[in-house]
Formats: sequence, C-alpha cells, structure tokens
Amino acid sequence: MSSTAPATPGMVLPLSDVSNPAATQLSPHDAATYADWFACLAEPTRVRLLHAIAVAGREVTVGELTEQLGISQSTCSHHLRKLADVGFVALRKEKTATLVSVNPACCTGLPHAADAVMGMLGPRPCCPTDLPVDVTVRPMQAGDWSAVRRIYAEGIATGDATFETEVPERRELDRRWLPEHRWVAELDGQVVGWTALAPVSARPVYAGVAESSIYVAEGMRGRGVGTALIHKQVTAADAAGLWTLQTAIFPENRASIALHQSAGYRTLGLRERIGRHHGVWRDTVFLERRRATDPA
Repeated sequence: MSSTAPATPGMVLPLSDVSNPAATQLSPHDAATYADWFACLAEPTRVRLLHAIAVAGREVTVGELTEQLGISQSTCSHHLRKLADVGFVALRKEKTATLVSVNPACCTGLPHAADAVMGMLGPRPCCPTDLPVDVTVRPMQAGDWSAVRRIYAEGIATGDATFETEVPERRELDRRWLPEHRWVAELDGQVVGWTALAPVSARPVYAGVAESSIYVAEGMRGRGVGTALIHKQVTAADAAGLWTLQTAIFPENRASIALHQSAGYRTLGLRERIGRHHGVWRDTVFLERRRATDPA
C-alpha cells in the first residue's frame, strides 16, 4: 500500500450541511433548482449553444451563434432566453446587437450539481474507525530513516506507488516533508510503514494545504497498518489547522485509493497521461480531503 503525488452570487447551491453526518438528504429547494438546470440542458441545441459560448471566451453576438450552429435567429434567441432564465448565460444589449456570455458560476455550479445528484457530496468519514490493536503509530525519529527508505524502495518496486524510480536521499526527504507531520507505524517493535505530509506551495495562502504519502512494508500490507497511519495523519492534520490534504494515486493502486477514501478523501478527477513512468504514459487519480470543521 503506498501513495504519493506524481511530482510533486452565483449558481452554486451547497448541499444541505454536508459537514453534518445527520444531513444526508438533498433539500427540496436544491433538488428543484438542479432539476431546472438539467431540464434546461435536456435540449441538444441548448447544449451546443452553451458550449459555443463557453469556448469563445468572450461575449458573442446572436448572429455569430446562428452562423456557427446553422440555426435561425428566432430559434437561437428562443434557446438563449431559456439558458438565461436559469442563469447559464447573461444577455446584454449593445445598440441593436445582443451580446451573450457564460455565467462564470457555471464552472462551479454545474460540477457541484452533478456531484450532489450522484452522491459525491454526501457526508464523508472523518477517518477510519476499525484501527488495528497491534499497530502503534508514533512520530518519525532520526533512527527510523533506514527503515523509512527501505519501505519506500519496496513501494517503488511495485511499479504502482510513485513516479520515483529511486529512493530520494534522506536530506531531500527531510527538506520536503513537514517536520510535525511525519509518522511511522510499528508492529512487534519493527517499523512497518510511514506517512508524511509535504507542503504544496510556499505561498502563504496555501499554508494549510499539504500532500499525502503513505507507504506500508512488503509483507505487512492488509494488516491494518495503512489504516492506523492515515488515521493519525488526518487527525493530526485537523488538529494542527491544515485544512486540505491531497494526493495523486495510480488508478491501478486500488487499495491506496480505498484507504484514502476511508479517511474522507474524495476523488476530484483523473489526470490523464500526466507523466511518463519507465517510458510509459501514466494516469493518476487526484483525491482531496477538506477539513469539515471550518465554516463554509
């Protein structure tokens, strides 16, 4: 089990109190609003119009749209009014021309609505509860580096843990990882796994955003070591004020994806052919965990 990153007013309606586990239902008001959006887009011409306006990246005239889509002006105007009624586009008169632009909130509103309907925004677990009784997690110490780098090498050897092909030097890892967010798991007195968080940016605005790495020793996978590590990782991060954790995992590494999801990470998307690994283009699944205790 291992994961690491490959290299390092609007339309938005919140799903009713998604940080509250008791609030599992989409509110009638939100459901009605989303239904209006999807009903509006049930007409192919409107989908084509919205796409044409969006890719233009600027205000376009009705005349331009009729020419691009090969439809009459009356048909174009009719569908544009429907799109404007639900807030997908804005219409502006300039002399005799009508200028059309996309409502920027569509960029967040539509994906949000789709996630809400598909249950992606439902309450997510804080962290795993089925912790193994025989695994101890403690802060990483200077004497652990040899075991940490050995376990890192075992992860690299699987071919599905990281884009790294060689274990980074201790100095590099020490520079990369946040000092207060390095943990090792022990079983029968032996270090059998580790997790560390790395800052994603030096910019102050991203001070609470970190990237997760988790590695479990060969022969120790499936014994709850990863569960114990990610429990410590996320609870310590929450307590320290980190508000977002993220990671990128090869799609083939289903165990690591499931582990992160058990701790409240959700899949944001697939990054296609994001990097080459041993000469082969590889995809990564990008996951993120947002601390639930911050106000929306």
